[in-house]
Amino acid sequence: MNSPNLVNAAVFKKLTNHLQEAKKWSLPELFEKDPGRFPSMTLTAGGLFLDYSKNCLSGKTVELLVELAKECRLEQKRDDMFRGDKINTTEHRAVLHTALRAPRYEKVLVDGKNIIPEIHAVLDRMREFSEKIHSGEWKGFSGKKITDVVNIGIGGSDLGPRMATQALRHFHIKGLTVHFVANVDGHDLEAVLDKADPETTLFIIASKTFTTLETMLNAQSARSWFLNSGTIRDLSRHFVAISTNAAAVRKFGIPEDNMFPFWDWVGGRYSVWSAIGLPLVLAIGYNHFTEFLAGAYAMDVHFKNAPLASNMPVILGLVGIWNRNFLGYSSVSIAPYLQDLISFSNYLQQLEMESNGKQVQKNGESVEYRTCPVIWGNVGTNGQHAYFQLLHQGTEIIPVDFITALQPHHTLSKHHAALLANCFAQSEALMAGKSAEKVRADLEAAGMSSPEIEIQTPQRMFPGNRPSNTILMNVLRPETLGALMALYEHKTFVQGAIWNVNSFDQWGVELGKLLAKTIENELEGDELAHHDSSTSGLIALAKASLKK
Repeated sequence: MNSPNLVNAAVFKKLTNHLQEAKKWSLPELFEKDPGRFPSMTLTAGGLFLDYSKNCLSGKTVELLVELAKECRLEQKRDDMFRGDKINTTEHRAVLHTALRAPRYEKVLVDGKNIIPEIHAVLDRMREFSEKIHSGEWKGFSGKKITDVVNIGIGGSDLGPRMATQALRHFHIKGLTVHFVANVDGHDLEAVLDKADPETTLFIIASKTFTTLETMLNAQSARSWFLNSGTIRDLSRHFVAISTNAAAVRKFGIPEDNMFPFWDWVGGRYSVWSAIGLPLVLAIGYNHFTEFLAGAYAMDVHFKNAPLASNMPVILGLVGIWNRNFLGYSSVSIAPYLQDLISFSNYLQQLEMESNGKQVQKNGESVEYRTCPVIWGNVGTNGQHAYFQLLHQGTEIIPVDFITALQPHHTLSKHHAALLANCFAQSEALMAGKSAEKVRADLEAAGMSSPEIEIQTPQRMFPGNRPSNTILMNVLRPETLGALMALYEHKTFVQGAIWNVNSFDQWGVELGKLLAKTIENELEGDELAHHDSSTSGLIALAKASLKK
């Protein structure tokens, strides 16, 4: 039986009718009328606290959204995923990133085989390898200890481990620096190699197929750079692979003993919990990595078992559905008030937009509604002095996810109080706004003349009624980061289930890559392909420049 999509659900009409009432609401008035609004619209799970009370919704809205989730068979789809059913229908694969953080005692079947022992066998190898690197037992070809690790990957082989490694810098092991290279732009790799010593540098080549064009070009260039100092035989001390293609790994010069596998039921953007997380293990140590996995597992257990109305990923996803499909908001801004989460919005861009940026349902029919909003953002307070003007007074209403920790790692007095004050003030200002009457009163109190007040008042008004979520943790640690990432993974799943799209393929990534290969051949040789006049003109300009 096909799952109903958003507009075919019986409750859709109820929500549409309810929307007419909701359009009249004022968020400040909702708070004034309901003293219990905050406690009734907050949730805790996995060491995280979610406040969704500053959204333009009521208890009735949540009830209807939960009814929508049930009608779209969210619970069954969730159980299908955890059970190992092949819910990635276009690639005929299970989707089991959740199994990657499951304890040894659990049992998860894929094609009748329990995969948990395999997962933990790879984790054990990651632990053993990281301990050899950290202790100095694993040495470079000249007998020196490894001091730098360069992860070469792209997409899911880069964004997740890069973000997590940055976020957990306070847990980094001294004496080892982890770098990331993703961009095929040679300046990216060159900047890292300029700081590296071939005698003390380890390269991690992360590519499931070991054929990813950008990754393999960077890998070959790193190999050539290394061979200016070392020999082919020395590659085994300085290169490891994360891949499923043993033949290609061997051909590159990396022995199979240096290859860490993962599985086709792990999507790239969901893979940081697997061997793709090896750079993170090297950065923070295996014990902290297990805490990271445990935090994600705690959120998995909550998502699997909590009732929908008190289920944090479900509620976060449903609030997003309300904002996107009923209120019509086209983007979401991510605002971590934590400098160490500087790459979190980049990570979420891939997670959500690659997963749910789809125009076709699972059954092949076109969608009749909006799917994934644009995800973007920056850390606060930087964003306040860049784009928050638009959030407060722009013509578009853009929901914001504020994320922060109640306690810092640093000991600098006053800084964290100022950070939290800004975070909470921004969500309050977006919600409450500032009326013309209040603006006039403030300007009069400041002694401004009446004519000037009339000029200034419309410029200084804030419409308010702009929605936000706030996610808190006590402190940013491996376990809370793991829970946060799993929260957004499951939120993405919830929304994909309601939109009835396959959240686990990414065919939209492929076309441009195929065309790029054709154009690359043209740039490097004499062959010419048929293009539009713009593309042909650009290629001609590039060929002329490359010949200089």
